Order: sequence, then structure tokens, then C-alpha cells
Amino acid sequence: MKIDAENTNFNLRHLRAIHAIWAEGSFARAADRLGVVPSALTETVRQIEEIAGGSLFDRRSRPPVPTPLGLDFLKDTAPLLDALDQSLTRLRAQARGLHGALRLGAAPSAITPLIAPAIARFRAEHPQVILTLHDDVAETLATMVADGRLDLAVAGRARSSPDLVQTEIAADPFGLACRADHPLARKRAPVRLADIDPQELIHLGTETGSSRLLAAHPGLPETLKTGPLRSHSTIAQLCLVRAGIGVALLPRNAVGLFNDPGIVFVPVSDLVLERKLYLLSPARRALSPTAERFRALFLG
Repeated sequence: MKIDAENTNFNLRHLRAIHAIWAEGSFARAADRLGVVPSALTETVRQIEEIAGGSLFDRRSRPPVPTPLGLDFLKDTAPLLDALDQSLTRLRAQARGLHGALRLGAAPSAITPLIAPAIARFRAEHPQVILTLHDDVAETLATMVADGRLDLAVAGRARSSPDLVQTEIAADPFGLACRADHPLARKRAPVRLADIDPQELIHLGTETGSSRLLAAHPGLPETLKTGPLRSHSTIAQLCLVRAGIGVALLPRNAVGLFNDPGIVFVPVSDLVLERKLYLLSPARRALSPTAERFRALFLG
């Protein structure tokens, strides 16, 4: 630490030395506290007194007491040293992942089965971390991880990007989301794609990963790939299903998003399709210690 161009020899070692003497009331005890020999401490004080142009301690008294010059300087610099020590404490805590902030993203259907349990375990270990969860579609989450607005995210596969690492963590099958009293939900025989009325099928927006999987699936009839009922999100889709407006082809975890007994997942025997979930992490920057802790906990 340099004070100005004229005092280039003054540093933090000098400041800690005189404050240790002030706190301990003894050169010997201060030297022991700092882990140096008394002669080295005496030389350090001599150096700062030479820079100051006057004595900082009255060595005639026992214990040595600060001179008026030294006392003024000690009082002036005490807040500076305290603030520096607090900053170093926070820095070390952040490096150990004990403090700081964690910004996570998740597809809504990944929150309850995957993200929420991991958050609960993480917060039990690191309660002082400020944790923010952002829910959105995979492409938006991928962009936010790539540009640094999120540390990590869990979502369906996004388009390939050199700024992103996508690690597969789970998969769940597609089926039919129905209201519990819907005829297809009460049907005893296995439901097939031919049983689904295209006019009551609620479709997701084309920007979602689930909609792209369905659109690209060769086993899905063209009549079930698009239609007049559409929603922007899975949440809106399930709200319409719950209201009895129609049915929807969705991954099993998405159907259970609300944990609502009024909405049921009905397997479709001739629809062989899975939605895979990925942990999205940055490829071109290192994770913070806090994010690294969460990632290890989540994957472990």
C-alpha cells in the first residue's frame, strides 16, 4: 500500500506493525503476534518514523505509549485497517464459496424434481449466499449463461454454442397431459396417437425445446404437429388443460409441474420420444467458487 509518490517506502507491513504495538502495549508481544523477531519490528517502526519525520511511540514509558503524532495517525488509519481486514475476510469467504451470489436458471418443469432439492441442500450448507432463480425456455437460459447473466442453468438442449457446455443429467418420456376427468385419462386401453383429437391439442410456441422435439419426431403425425390452440409456455399450457380446454403432449416432469391431482400424465403407447435435460455451464469463463460448489453438489 503506497500513500503517495513521496512515500513509496510505506506499506501495509508498517501500518500493521504500529497498530499491533498499540493493541498489545508491548514491542515484544506485538512482534510475537506478527510472527517476527523484536529487532525486525523495531526496524520497521524506525522506517515509518523516518517517513513520518517524528517519533510515533514514547519508548521511555513502560509500556510504550503513542506520542501525540503517533496517536493521531493511529486513529486516522484504524478505520482503514479495519475495512481492509473485513474486505479480506469477505474475499476469503467468497473464495471458499461461503458468501456472494449465485444466479441459477431452470426450465419450469426442472425446478421441482431437480433444482429445488439441490437448492435446499446448498442453502443448508451456505445460508448466506444470495441465490436467485430465473425460469425460462432453454434458448433464453442458454444465452444468459453464455453472456454471464446466469452462472448455471438446467433446461432442455439448446442450440450448439462455443460459449456453452451442455451436460446431460436426466430424461423423461413424452405423454399426454389431460384433465383427470378427460375421456382419455379414464380410458382403460392404452392411449395411442390416433386417439388424440388434433382440434383439442394445445401446442407450445416454436421457440421451446419440447415443441422442436415434437416437430422433428418422424413418428408423430403431421396433424398433431400444429393446430389452432397454442400457448407461449408450459405453465399456460397446463392452465388450459386444467380448465378443460384441451390436452397437450408434454414430458412427464412438465405434466407434474403443479403437482395437481386434477392434471394427469397419460402414456401414449406409440409415441417413443424423450425430453433430455442438461446442465448448462459457460465454456469460455471459469465458474465462481460459489457456482462451482453448487455444480459439484448438483452433479454429485
